[in-house]
Amino acid sequence: MRNCPKCGFVNNDEANFCQQCGSRLVQKDLSETTITYAPGLDEEADESTAAEAVHASPVLLIRSGGGREGEKAVLDTELLTIGRDPENHLFLDDVTVSRHHARVIRDAVGYVIEDLNSLNGTYVNRKRVERHHLTDGDELQIGKFKLGFLEPAE
Repeated sequence: MRNCPKCGFVNNDEANFCQQCGSRLVQKDLSETTITYAPGLDEEADESTAAEAVHASPVLLIRSGGGREGEKAVLDTELLTIGRDPENHLFLDDVTVSRHHARVIRDAVGYVIEDLNSLNGTYVNRKRVERHHLTDGDELQIGKFKLGFLEPAE
């Protein structure tokens, strides 16, 4: 088991990101990085506020891909569209993502992700899916983007 350095949540050994707060558990190899950025003290305080906001309603947290790590899409409507077309609610600008790739729908049970016949498919926990009910901590992959589904803490 692996403890999150940020919130202390106990995660599986295979986890790369904390299922509770979405923080990275495995350190990046910075030797291949050309430039890095570290937030200042004021931004640290803002980040903790953002972590609390994650728990206000379900979110899709971008964990990697396209330089957008840490961005989130709040699931506060019945429908969230995902794709390369800028008209989508969650715009993922990469050729590996179809124009209208997938959608997340709220139903009576919770949230469902549906693939919209995308070329490269939609994956949940490394398995290709056409339709899948999401549970807290699920890892989605759409093109080169990896996203985490986080539900509010009870």
